[in-house]
Amino acid sequence: MAAIAPVAREAWLRTMGRVSAETVETGVTTTLRDRLVIAAIEFTTTKGWAALTMTKLADRVGVSRQTVYNELGAKPQLAEAIIMHELGAFLRVVDKAFVDNPDDVVAAIEGAARGALEMAGESPLLHAVLSSSQGAESDLLPLLTTHSAPVLSAAGGMIRAHVASYDVDLPEERLESLIDMVVRLVISHVMQPAATPAETAATISWIAARVLGRSG
Repeated sequence: MAAIAPVAREAWLRTMGRVSAETVETGVTTTLRDRLVIAAIEFTTTKGWAALTMTKLADRVGVSRQTVYNELGAKPQLAEAIIMHELGAFLRVVDKAFVDNPDDVVAAIEGAARGALEMAGESPLLHAVLSSSQGAESDLLPLLTTHSAPVLSAAGGMIRAHVASYDVDLPEERLESLIDMVVRLVISHVMQPAATPAETAATISWIAARVLGRSG
């Protein structure tokens, strides 16, 4: 998998919080915090978020309960760490789409959208969150809906950093609107797919092409 492109790396790392740089770029778990987050994801996908406690997480990783709190905070902070860690995998796909299409921003947007949507369909964590019942995953689901600002910021930052390298003739405020629209559309279709990833990505890129004044 391609490493994070230099143009986007610094902006992305700023938005990804305390996830280590190597984990962000390669997906390789390197720190205790990362190990705890991975263990929490594995527990959530197999037994459910509601069943996870800090004590169980500590036992799973072989550390003390206090160590878990020192590294992650309380359970709501753990929920955010889990979502941001998962987002890192999605943004590596987005990064690759832009790296693979250095001369065609519309094709890059389509590739990024399609890759993210395909990954969403295969993500055990997203499946666990979206298939939850009666609010059992209430700490996680709002981070993709009503409290999605960190996700929107990280995804928008990645795309914004890449788009800056293209010849885009669009006022800054309109470009910001386009980026926000693309991110929100992808997240919306992650939450509730209306077509195949390829079809949805094609629609998103068609809209982007029209906004940019290009055929497509």
